[in-house]
Amino acid sequence: MVESSPDFLKEFYIPAYIFNDETKISDAPDAPKFPVLVFINSKSGGQLGGDLLRTYKNILNEQQVFDLGEEAPDKVLHRVYIRLEKLKQENDEFATKIHERLRLIVAGGDGTAGWLLGVVCDLKLPHPPPIATAPLGTGNNLPFSFGWGKKNPGTDRNSVFSFLEQVMKAKEMKIDNWHIFMRMRAPKEGSCDPIAPLELPHSLHAFGRVSSTDELNVEGYHTFRGGFWNYFSMGMDAQVSYAFHSERKLHPEKFKNQLVNQSTYAKLGCTQGWFAASLFHPSSRNVAQLAKVKIMKKHGQWQDLHIPHSIRSIVCLNLPSFSGGLNPWGTPNSRKQRDRELTPPYVDDGLLEVVGFRDAWHGLVLLAPNGHGTRLAQAHRIRFEFHKGAADHTYMRIDGEPWKQPLPIDDDTVVVEISHLGQVNMLATSNCRSKSVHDDPSTHHHNGEEDDDSDEDDSRNEADEFRKFGAADTFRIPDDVDISQVNNIRVAGSCKITLANFSGSKEAYKKG
Repeated sequence: MVESSPDFLKEFYIPAYIFNDETKISDAPDAPKFPVLVFINSKSGGQLGGDLLRTYKNILNEQQVFDLGEEAPDKVLHRVYIRLEKLKQENDEFATKIHERLRLIVAGGDGTAGWLLGVVCDLKLPHPPPIATAPLGTGNNLPFSFGWGKKNPGTDRNSVFSFLEQVMKAKEMKIDNWHIFMRMRAPKEGSCDPIAPLELPHSLHAFGRVSSTDELNVEGYHTFRGGFWNYFSMGMDAQVSYAFHSERKLHPEKFKNQLVNQSTYAKLGCTQGWFAASLFHPSSRNVAQLAKVKIMKKHGQWQDLHIPHSIRSIVCLNLPSFSGGLNPWGTPNSRKQRDRELTPPYVDDGLLEVVGFRDAWHGLVLLAPNGHGTRLAQAHRIRFEFHKGAADHTYMRIDGEPWKQPLPIDDDTVVVEISHLGQVNMLATSNCRSKSVHDDPSTHHHNGEEDDDSDEDDSRNEADEFRKFGAADTFRIPDDVDISQVNNIRVAGSCKITLANFSGSKEAYKKG
């Protein structure tokens, strides 16, 4: 096996002098072919993060392994790249090869992975390193999209050796990244700062209030900006996610296991009434009543996007994995591609897939073969304009990190706009689910997973909602939950479904 080879680790090992001014090694050997910097969120995955950190430090140079709980990735990369540039100017060929071949590994949840992606994007490096993602979170949509799996990995030496072997064999793949911008008039009373359910530095990096010197700042308005790589969502899925994070903050000892976390998601979906949304949630909270949505195709003008009145959750999706590996867009068949000008969900085409859900039952449809949500559009830019006084707040989520967004009731100037920003490099395994526009056209059929030829009817009445199954990690029923019992609860009314009141933290988002 690979791990028995004494030369295997040499292909990843970075010597100490690369990180500091120690004496250079004389007659340096050949530079490693796959030098890596490893970033681990030691708080992710219960105890798994800490265990994984120790294993990597034992088999590699400790100085190339970093605990994100102790040092932010922007500081690490800034320091490392300054050092590499200095060595390159001294004609250090070894350091030059490290710079050219460098790869990054990040182990944590989707928020952690997004944090590192954002830092790499912000640094604007001439040759940004590709990134491999180890799944240590609950949903793990980013790792799953690129073939790294969605179950928490082993932390022993053999498991780490196996992962490094995958890093060695992985191919580079570009994905789009997206800028999100939100502006609202400063309220006469109260605050409109996003309310986070718990302190998460990586999510705070992704979405922060702009400074007074920022070019986007406008006097008399609150302006926020950030970025995402997987999805932005608004509505019921974000509300359930917010409740989950709030509950985890209150009782962290109960959230040490990935399966328990997924079960809690399902239970919150039930207790908040999302399996009977038409009964427990007023239609005034539906997306169409909250906001006007406009889209811009890749080349064109703004146009209004029709949102069916029954839609309670809207997802702007960049990757084919949402809520633990489900694909809300699916693969439109040839007729829909022709008639509605839809395409498969490529990750580097400069387009977001916009999908809607009516309730949790509609979400469960994704568990069925070829299941998908209500396809609303594909767009290069998306704009939400919130109606005056429609609601005093809504829930939003970026790459798994939710917040409660207060909305001013005395003015209708709340705007959220998403636009294409650029691309970042990922590492993908042979099991990669993500598709590129540059792939061989013969692979664009997604292994026969196209829709059947039945029409989508996006204007189904409320009674039809109870017969639909389909999903999101937020709505997904875990393996240990008997779905027949959930159905009986809904029909018989033996479950008391109430709106849970999770107020969450009153601390506003700030840049981490």
